[in-house]
Amino acid sequence: MAVSKTHPAEAMIEACQLGLTLFGENRVQEFAQKSSTLAADQQAAMRVHLIGHLQSNKAARAVELFDGIDSLDSLPLAQRLDSAAQLSSKKMPVLLEIKLSDEPAKTGLVPSSPALDELLERLPDLVHLRVEGLMTIAPFGVSDATTRACFRALRVLRDQLAAAHSQLDLRQLSMGMSGDFALAIAEGSTRIRVGTALFGARPLSPS
Repeated sequence: MAVSKTHPAEAMIEACQLGLTLFGENRVQEFAQKSSTLAADQQAAMRVHLIGHLQSNKAARAVELFDGIDSLDSLPLAQRLDSAAQLSSKKMPVLLEIKLSDEPAKTGLVPSSPALDELLERLPDLVHLRVEGLMTIAPFGVSDATTRACFRALRVLRDQLAAAHSQLDLRQLSMGMSGDFALAIAEGSTRIRVGTALFGARPLSPS
């Protein structure tokens, strides 16, 4: 996945011309502005997923804009997405975001939490969502061994959840970014999210 957040639509177009077709965006509003500048054939050549935190009140707009939501982190959000997908006649691919560190800024479902258990039990009834797997972000500023242990923990959790919820397809493991994707691949990642290594440093926000 080419993470194009904060980069202009022109960068996405150039990347697509070079053969990259799956993109990750962080904010609904930001991609809404970008998509308005893309021609229909350019949009048709891309699949764009939301990888940032999604507020429930933006679920309907997210379903309109994106081809997948890779940051599902609650049952209420899942229900909002399911309703919006039904209205849009879509089957929306989703990944469950799992929080495997104590960093307060990170969002996601905690393993073995009641919230995760309840979501997994209810997901088969949300027929307009297509669950495809799990996503996590490793902690920042830690050793390679700690990073790799985080990725390994997600794979182990996926295997446990897949055995306990055989009606769900959890084959995707989205983990690894520009600085640690090699470690993620070694631990079984099926989707790495690479931004800086492809597009360079993120543009500075206007002051």
